[in-house]
Amino acid sequence: MTTLINTTNHSHTLKGLRPKPWRLGVAALLSAVLLGNTANAQDRTITLDEAIKLGVENSKTLKYSQSKIDRAVSQYNQAKDQALPTGSASFMYSRAQIPANKLDLGPDQSFSLPKSANANLGIVSVEEVIYGGGRLRYAKESTDLLIQVARLDADRDKEQIAYNVVNSYYNLYRVLQSKRVVEQNLKSIDQQIHQSQRFFEQGLVTRNDVLRFQLQRSNVELNGLELENNRQVINYSLNILLGLPETTQININQLDNASLQVAPLSAYQDTALAARQELRTLDLRTRVAETNIKNTEANKLPTLAATAGLYYVNASANPFPNSGKFITPLTAGLALSWNFGSLWNNKNKVAEARIEREQTIIDKGITTDNVKNEVNQSYQNYLTAVNKIKLLETSIEQATENNRLQASRYSNATATATERADAETLLYQAQINLELARADAGLAYYNLLKATGKLTK
Repeated sequence: MTTLINTTNHSHTLKGLRPKPWRLGVAALLSAVLLGNTANAQDRTITLDEAIKLGVENSKTLKYSQSKIDRAVSQYNQAKDQALPTGSASFMYSRAQIPANKLDLGPDQSFSLPKSANANLGIVSVEEVIYGGGRLRYAKESTDLLIQVARLDADRDKEQIAYNVVNSYYNLYRVLQSKRVVEQNLKSIDQQIHQSQRFFEQGLVTRNDVLRFQLQRSNVELNGLELENNRQVINYSLNILLGLPETTQININQLDNASLQVAPLSAYQDTALAARQELRTLDLRTRVAETNIKNTEANKLPTLAATAGLYYVNASANPFPNSGKFITPLTAGLALSWNFGSLWNNKNKVAEARIEREQTIIDKGITTDNVKNEVNQSYQNYLTAVNKIKLLETSIEQATENNRLQASRYSNATATATERADAETLLYQAQINLELARADAGLAYYNLLKATGKLTK
């Protein structure tokens, strides 16, 4: 934010007291452009709660977060599918040519095979795992926890989106309030210019006094131009965040910061430790790591499965021969398998899984400290902003009284134009600073809510 500087040593010199015709033309042209742009824009007054709601509803980031939740749900369903029976079916036809088809094994021990032979083999099998060391159960538990992690990540994204909206909203509030102060100050300066011109015509003041007030007005106008540029940039960004048409001109009603009361610091610390998505996510990831340890250890256990099979064996060329030309054996049984090599080649995988769990626990400790520091800093920032408002309100009273005294002295020709302009500038700066401090206090309060994980709750 640009603030006014003391213009006592301004290097520019105005050559006339009244605006030139070409300046009036430029001003008219600028006014026409601004009015034209305003006519094409849509004004809309939005409350902070409405802005947060729009930002959350139209956030592309949250839509992406929802897709991650959907993916985690899909992975969980895939893990459940692994517990279902598996089945397969196959059919194979082969034809063998046997050029050397006679086999002589000695006297009276020889036989001949046909010159060619056909074979049709069909197999249908079903297998159901009865016991797999708990691997399927652990897979379902792990993916279920990952669903919860994805949802917490989405909640965290929601908090960040809401804070981005609040931040932009208060930035726009800062600019609009500062522009309002600029407009009020320009009206006051115009009165001073009118008074000084009247005094100049009466011979009570010099030409420099009139120039001094005109220079003061030019500086305030420059500040107003920068504020308008900032307003357009922030307004456009806020339109994008809220999903509004880019030409929408957003207006903000007066914000009531008096209702933003805070509890003791310990209450916010406790809330943050219970509600922050990062901490809850790390708790879930610790449980995921523990499940992975159990799943890795389960690789050392045998697997028992029930099997059933149907075979079709046909030695003719026709895959659908007459009765008596094929056989159909049926099988049922249990299959026990054990990769006992996992007893010695699985131990390092278990060690790695345990290290991952320990890293998650350590990470939670680090994150806990960071959360507590963040809450404390946000809390102290809010208290500082509130105290700053009180001091600035006192400075406003002092600057107002000083401005009144200097105005009276100038009217009585006992104060210079510089003293009169400086008093008005001090009041103007104090008014701007007070509006900025009020915005800072409101933003600090919502930053405190974000630090506790309760901004959107």
